[in-house]
Amino acid sequence: MFFLQAQEDQLELLDLQLANYEYPYEVTSIEVHAQNQTLEMAFMDVKPKNYNGKNIVLLHGKNFNGAYWRTTIEALTAEGFRVIVPDQIGFGKSAKPDYFQYTFQQLALNTKAVLDSIGVEKTAVLGHSMGGMLATRFALMFPETTEKLILENPIGLEDWKLKVPYKPVEWWYKNELKKSYSSIKNYQLESYYDGNWDPSYDEWVNLLAGWTLNSDYETIAWNAALTYEMVFTQPVVYEFEKVSVPTLLIIGTRDRTALGKNLVSDEVRKTMGLYDKLGKTTQQKIPNSQLVEIPNTGHLPHIERFEKFIAPLKTFLSN
Repeated sequence: MFFLQAQEDQLELLDLQLANYEYPYEVTSIEVHAQNQTLEMAFMDVKPKNYNGKNIVLLHGKNFNGAYWRTTIEALTAEGFRVIVPDQIGFGKSAKPDYFQYTFQQLALNTKAVLDSIGVEKTAVLGHSMGGMLATRFALMFPETTEKLILENPIGLEDWKLKVPYKPVEWWYKNELKKSYSSIKNYQLESYYDGNWDPSYDEWVNLLAGWTLNSDYETIAWNAALTYEMVFTQPVVYEFEKVSVPTLLIIGTRDRTALGKNLVSDEVRKTMGLYDKLGKTTQQKIPNSQLVEIPNTGHLPHIERFEKFIAPLKTFLSN
């Protein structure tokens, strides 16, 4: 407990758009015109010296931003890939609007706007966690742009609204307002890493916890609540059979992530987030797909088991 308190005392207040947090590569931005607003959308566009003519977009999860792709960017650019890493509206260094109707379709349009702005016409798309739902939607909307699809422990492999009672946005907002360093770390410790913590994971806790110290945290919490609504009410699980591009599933089989598990009975909870089963059933649904399972690995293979993650990814992209 003392160690936890010491870490919390060292937290740095983070700016609304992370102006005081340095990303691993240069960040640029475009103006996205959506829903009667003009919003700033940040992204990294990392061009290798030995460009092989291939591109890949990396889409972050709900509790993250583009910065956590650093080692993945390094490995892929070393292979000659141009790597584009957006921060979605509401996340990271991008705008946090007071009001926004979050849909995966809108986020896919925003991502396409980034690609159009830099002249990228074809690309592989990799999505982790919530980014996996977005990557799937992007591939369904823009199959002519998407050369390959990679899903790393995506959420949305099951339809949670069939098991979890509906909660309005205001409920999620109040939950977000209660978050603290300790609650964020405990969630990640239990949900992502099965109780095994490495000091390198601290950065991803601090990025979320640092925001709770900001006087604008209510805006951040409201955007987070709106994205919960998006995740729960806009499943992609029923459309996997329509994915037309070659697809790779990279699944850490220890993962038990499932939104709303705390809202159901113990009996129902035991049936949710079973990635050792969900990976296999999803692979059967997606035509022209393959599955790589990483044992003893949780929700973040590219953080927890990087070498096990990057090897099959490079093979898939090179073939």
